[in-house]
Amino acid sequence: MNKDSNPGPASGPRGFWPILLVFAAVALFFLWQEHRAHLLGALPYLIILLCPLMHLFMHRGHGGGDDHHHKGD
Repeated sequence: MNKDSNPGPASGPRGFWPILLVFAAVALFFLWQEHRAHLLGALPYLIILLCPLMHLFMHRGHGGGDDHHHKGD
């Protein structure tokens, strides 16, 4: 018997991911269509809320002291 003769069009893991991606794309499309006003209305607040997070992550590499200013003295 030949290994390439699988019964069913979407049997196995190769048929699962394309179906899942199509389903997710359709679900995201309808969610965007129904909730666009809510999402875009919250966008300014989300940008303002991102400021403290960016501040935390951008200042992570500063270190703990002023040692880098006094190395040349």
